[in-house]
Amino acid sequence: MKQPLTILLTLIVLTGVSLGQSTHWKLDKAHSGVNFSVAHLVISEVTGLFSDYDVTVVSDRDDFTDAKVNVVIKTTSVNTQVEKRDQHLRSDDFFNSEKFPDMKFVGKTIEKQDRNEYVLVGDLTIRDITKEVRLDVLFGGITQDPWGNTRAGFKITGEVDRFAFGLKWNAATEAGGLVAGETIRIICNIEVIKPK
Repeated sequence: MKQPLTILLTLIVLTGVSLGQSTHWKLDKAHSGVNFSVAHLVISEVTGLFSDYDVTVVSDRDDFTDAKVNVVIKTTSVNTQVEKRDQHLRSDDFFNSEKFPDMKFVGKTIEKQDRNEYVLVGDLTIRDITKEVRLDVLFGGITQDPWGNTRAGFKITGEVDRFAFGLKWNAATEAGGLVAGETIRIICNIEVIKPK
């Protein structure tokens, strides 16, 4: 009887040790940004950002190959520097921020492609539609700041088909092109701090 109990207690202790090693990195919003761009009238691009968001990164390894990544973005915080356009983006033509205040990303896997290049795969939810997306991650590395904090930095890029997520408003130009492009380009710079 003692042996099974000893094995069970050992497993509990080992599990506790493993869980205790996980690092919950804290987002440094002062040195991060969630940005996007979209084609306008085919000939140029409009850029924008989201100012209200949270990113959580949990990892046991310093190379982040086991990282669990979760992102929540408040759609009301969209900012393209034109208030009328931002109000339109918050409307039911696009995000419907009143009904769907959060845009979410839940990471599923992160695969190392090269020394500092990764592919992050996860589920993106916009409005009430969830689809798997692949994002390219450039790992900038880990460093110590002058105040003794350990920091890690990432540049995340990718493309999303907005029509696939129900953001289907559009108008056509005389030449037949779209006023706003179908493809949204994502450009995020994320810096996180290791708790002391």
